[in-house]
Amino acid sequence: MKKIIFALCVIFIGCKGTSQEKEATKLETKKKEQFKVTKTEAEWRKQLTDMQFYVLRKAGTENPGSSELLNNKQKGVYTCAACGTELFKSEHKFDSGTGWPSFDREIKGNVAFDVDYNLGYARTEEHCATCGGHLGHVFDDGPRKTTGKRHCINGAALNFVPKD
Repeated sequence: MKKIIFALCVIFIGCKGTSQEKEATKLETKKKEQFKVTKTEAEWRKQLTDMQFYVLRKAGTENPGSSELLNNKQKGVYTCAACGTELFKSEHKFDSGTGWPSFDREIKGNVAFDVDYNLGYARTEEHCATCGGHLGHVFDDGPRKTTGKRHCINGAALNFVPKD
């Protein structure tokens, strides 16, 4: 039964629903002072696309299957779309079947974690350790042969830099 509920949540609301914008704004205000890269809302809006701003600065979620990075098989590194910090390596990417780019581990020190209760239960939120941009969430249903973790990441929060 838990698996059915989880699957329905992934299908209908993704890694994070859109009804938590007020909570995300409070979180953004709290985070603003903690990070090396800080900008005003106007500066972020000017730099980012509407979807990037929604995901990175308002803790939104893109629609499943909408990211061009979902099926990217090239070797390289995934960076924060807001500040360029290297977040995930291509060799740690896997197809989770969820509709979002998924990784079994982050680049240590470049991704920070927090707990959110926006859906009524604890989830581990991931954000860029340099600018505080929301990336997605990490779950314990990843590949058992590696870390067992699934970093469910919004493609809009990422840029891809191919290896040479």
